[in-house]
Amino acid sequence: MSLRKHRLVIATNTVLSALCGGVLAVAAPAAFAQEPAAAPKELDKITVTAQSREQELQDVPIALQVVTNQLIDEVAAQDLGDLDSFVPGLVVDSLQPTQPGFELRGISTDDFGIGTDPAVGVYVDGVYAGRGGGVLLPFTDVERIEVLKGPQGTLFGRNTAAGAISIITRKPDTRATEVKAKLRVGNYGKQYVDGMLNLPVSEDSAFRFNALVNHADGWIQDAETGRDLNPENNWATRAAFKTRFGERTSALISWDHESLDQLGQATTGIVALLPAPGLAPLPVDERAYLDPRKIGTVSDAEGNEESRRFDGVTLIVDHGTDWGGFTSTTSWRDYDSVNRVEEDGTNRRYLYVDSTNTESNRSFYQEFKFNGSTDKLDWVAGASYFDESARQTSEVNATTDSVDTIVHNLGMAPTQSGYLFGEVDAGLAQLGIPIRLLGHNWNETFRNTLDTRAYAVFGDVIWHVSDKLNLTVGLRYTRDEKKFSWLNNPRSSPGLDAALDQLDALGAFQVIGIPRDFFVFDVAFIDPPAMLNKGVLRRTSNSWSDLSPRFVVDYHISDETMVFASLAKGYKAGGFNSLQIGSSFENEDVWNFETGIKTAFPQQRMQLNASLFYYVYDNRQAVRLDSSTDIPRFVVDTSDLEAYGLDFDMRWQATDNFGLDFNASFIDSTYKNYVTSDGIDASGDPTGLPYWSAAGGLHYRIPMEANGDINIALRHSYRGKVRCSEESRAQNRCGVSPALDLGEAQNRTDLRIAWTSPQDRWGLAIYGNNLFDNQYVNSLGTYGKNVLGTVGARLTEPRTYGMEFSARY
Repeated sequence: MSLRKHRLVIATNTVLSALCGGVLAVAAPAAFAQEPAAAPKELDKITVTAQSREQELQDVPIALQVVTNQLIDEVAAQDLGDLDSFVPGLVVDSLQPTQPGFELRGISTDDFGIGTDPAVGVYVDGVYAGRGGGVLLPFTDVERIEVLKGPQGTLFGRNTAAGAISIITRKPDTRATEVKAKLRVGNYGKQYVDGMLNLPVSEDSAFRFNALVNHADGWIQDAETGRDLNPENNWATRAAFKTRFGERTSALISWDHESLDQLGQATTGIVALLPAPGLAPLPVDERAYLDPRKIGTVSDAEGNEESRRFDGVTLIVDHGTDWGGFTSTTSWRDYDSVNRVEEDGTNRRYLYVDSTNTESNRSFYQEFKFNGSTDKLDWVAGASYFDESARQTSEVNATTDSVDTIVHNLGMAPTQSGYLFGEVDAGLAQLGIPIRLLGHNWNETFRNTLDTRAYAVFGDVIWHVSDKLNLTVGLRYTRDEKKFSWLNNPRSSPGLDAALDQLDALGAFQVIGIPRDFFVFDVAFIDPPAMLNKGVLRRTSNSWSDLSPRFVVDYHISDETMVFASLAKGYKAGGFNSLQIGSSFENEDVWNFETGIKTAFPQQRMQLNASLFYYVYDNRQAVRLDSSTDIPRFVVDTSDLEAYGLDFDMRWQATDNFGLDFNASFIDSTYKNYVTSDGIDASGDPTGLPYWSAAGGLHYRIPMEANGDINIALRHSYRGKVRCSEESRAQNRCGVSPALDLGEAQNRTDLRIAWTSPQDRWGLAIYGNNLFDNQYVNSLGTYGKNVLGTVGARLTEPRTYGMEFSARY
């Protein structure tokens, strides 16, 4: 009898082998002996604020990856969606910037409604960025990004069940006037310009201004008209002022603004259609899907739009005292967004359907934080208040032509042809009556409002038991109070209703033999609660409380090696399911145990870190489109998850001019207790995640003395094949079509070659992202699958390349 090793054991052995290999590598003779050994360049130290205090990265007992400004430049990143490939374990769905999705260590929120909070908290200079349309903003003067893996309920608070992303911007500098400018041009009409001015006005005060403009034609064109279908068009600005009041008090105030105005993400139809006015046979044969990378895209989207207006103001006041320090953070954020995208992926009016999400959000955040230290204790304590008002409209838009197709396909029409509006129109034409029921717009709308207040008090203490041993205890208490409303109005079709009024006046319904009421119905939001509450405003309120502790022990074996273990809780606030009237859910909790090691080899300029984790995720809520019924409907699933995993990262400055970095993540995520909405017990099944994801890069500098430097950066990322189950297929994480291979392993390779003049005054670079032109299916739009015979696919970006010019004074 043979024993099978658990995959986590195999993964651990893999990383241990890498650790041993790294030690052997640094112990071996230098591979780059041509460089002098005298006065070697030290490995850069990275300072982070992951524990609400400044610490060196290697002293923080948290699985943490830092994205530096250098990495942002190397991959020409414009927002977080351009970086997730290089942070193993992090997935950012950024194809629609007003409706992004975040996943960390396999934990995500599969719901676009304002009643559900995200599971990954995004923070900008310590301020919670909130939800949805106001989270994925363009980078303006970012210094670094800290990605904290694992629940961070104690340190960051609500909605950090999976972890936290902390974006730290650069601050005004009183030392010197500085001007920077960057121009980037590339394929697909790419034009990107950003600039910065740092302007001291006294010894204690300075301004800092940033602005960027981004435009691109996009890489998808309409196969019939040639029109650009996915252009980029936005601009953003940031202004900050910092000053001091005496020796102990400073203040920083900043204002951020962004304007996004472009078309929504295009969809490519992947079901072979008969020549118009033909229909695809139902049920759709999934194995016959077409490959969207090999066919053209056509669109007849009406009012296609993705837009956002964002404003945010933050005031941070720091005051030092004899016992420590005090920080007050005040923030106001306001945005409006619209996302209207076509779902059918065709240009046929009788198959038309699109979805629209409109959101308006205003929030206020206030935090007071105290900190201090003694020989034995480092402590942080504080309180916070969060107030949010959100309004959302979810719409499905169609035409009476496409609704007639639905009626025909479902056998709902009491007519010989199976069509309703079309057959009536044919009869009216024979009678010479110039009234038509086809050709009108059809809209169904779901409206929600949310008012939230959240209060929290927290404390975190590091006790230095000895020179080598530290114990950390933290606790946060949070109370959430929410008011929510639902309003699902009957369908709206003014043109159709006007035509029906005319027919009624003529007494035509008696001739037709079909009562007028038969022409008034809904096809989108038709679950029982929605149908029972048509046109009725429903309100509710609820409150939830949470205690999020963390316990950490870390031991410094030597000055270069630390081992640690932690138990921490994160949670996502309770809320309401936006598209199911009257429904609510409790807090979602994640308990995470982690143990790891952080070690360095100063002489060899290498750092190696690894951690093992296990978490249990209770009461996870997800809203998904159920296409198993004749008419698709949104359903809510509640499940428990558990996962084992490992994170590993390495940095090695092999020589003064050559460096390497590598990060990897392994996870085995399964459903713990889960019965699907159609009664299938999926407990123990994989949740649709790959086992492995990894990223690495190499950097080489060619000194040219008085002529500056040439820097070469090559990076590669890998995300493994998705582990399929029946539920992951239902959630469109896996595909059954050989043409799509949905969930396949993904690879991306980026290259940048840059020249900088002495003192970095001038710079010229060429770059290529996704050099091998790998494109993958990002998602499927299946709303029309069972009723129209249409399925749309969205793809990741193809190869992009360009040139960049920079100047600095």
